[in-house]
Amino acid sequence: MLPQKGHILDNGAGPGKYSVELAKNGYDVTLTDLNPRLLELAGEKAIELKLEEFFKGFHIADARNLDMFNDEQFDASIILGPLYHLQTSGDRDSAVQELHRVTKQDGIVFVAFMTRIRHLTTSLLYPQHWKPNDNIADINSFLETGIFNHLDEGRFTGAYYNNIEDIIPYMESQGFETIKLIGSSSIAGSFKQEQFEYWRSRGDEEFEEVMNLIYKESENPHILGVSSHLLYIGRRK
Repeated sequence: MLPQKGHILDNGAGPGKYSVELAKNGYDVTLTDLNPRLLELAGEKAIELKLEEFFKGFHIADARNLDMFNDEQFDASIILGPLYHLQTSGDRDSAVQELHRVTKQDGIVFVAFMTRIRHLTTSLLYPQHWKPNDNIADINSFLETGIFNHLDEGRFTGAYYNNIEDIIPYMESQGFETIKLIGSSSIAGSFKQEQFEYWRSRGDEEFEEVMNLIYKESENPHILGVSSHLLYIGRRK
């Protein structure tokens, strides 16, 4: 889906996990994040792996305001974290509109979401780990708003969880053409090392077929609700 080469924005890049892989494949990458230390770590990793020529910039920036970049500057963009930490619709709109602005026409975007149904499942399974979702009143409130703020200090930061059926209409209303919506965990989400080792032991050809099956089923709409994250892939109109 990505062009064979090009300049990619990793918006909310953290320590550069995805940017490193893109650079290994010959893409130029520019990183943004609110946390300067995470950007430092990304830069250190680029040097360690001798990939620094592919890293075109490290910017301390808020996903809602990318005014350091020109319109249609990037061939493709990824935003794999910031959007589900923005709890108001206005903030989410700002981030998606900025993503649209800085991506070239027909450029591909990859956007991560988290879903209410999965977090409901997690809350019911482990209520003491996901306070305040340890009682039905707060669970019902969460299902109504999608907003979650952990009561335990130092735990998962404030987040917004989407209803699955809202994701595609929302992104299309912001000027994107949908390519696909996939579950990032998919049917392999519960795999442990032993499962991967078993299928590898059956030979490269069969392992490749298994992985292709997993990728194919990641698009199955019936499995999206059990995935910890969803990945929206779209084209900027």
